[in-house]
Amino acid sequence: MAYDSAATKERIIAAASTEFAAHGVAGARVDRIAAAARANKRAIYDYFGDKSKLFAVVLERRLAELAEAVPPSEDLPGYAERLFEYHRTHPEALRLVMWEALEIGDGPVPAEEERTAHYGDKVTAAQAAGEEDDDARIRVFLTLALASWSVAMPQLRRMVLGPDFGMDRLRQEIARAVAALPGEGSRDGS
Repeated sequence: MAYDSAATKERIIAAASTEFAAHGVAGARVDRIAAAARANKRAIYDYFGDKSKLFAVVLERRLAELAEAVPPSEDLPGYAERLFEYHRTHPEALRLVMWEALEIGDGPVPAEEERTAHYGDKVTAAQAAGEEDDDARIRVFLTLALASWSVAMPQLRRMVLGPDFGMDRLRQEIARAVAALPGEGSRDGS
């Protein structure tokens, strides 16, 4: 059987995604990634370079999958519900972004220019006719925060809302909160 480098790369990316989501870049171990991918460590370094570059590839892949599954929409409450459900069923993507924030902080992130453009697309999609750009940016930022934070912090959700507060109800409440966000012309109370 011939060596399939494309299949090996995909196994490495899948194993690295799981490893990075669980441990971040600093805590991830190339030995564990290699074992889970049924590949040798040399292949990881040959294909991806160092661990940080592999993390960047994994994060880019997961964010691309998220962007395809939950495209920008002018319907921000509906977008918030779809994003919440995506994070609920695909927690790795959110965990990877959280690790990125913990390890990089406020510094530049991999593919920042492209990712910024993608968020700009979300702002454009959410922008109401004649609305100031800052209003749409704020609404998109708060929408992302509400949909993500609610999934990322299960302990806080449980302590504040109670252990019996269901995820389906929370998804609906997030959509309701997003719908109530200030929009066009509402900054001054009008």
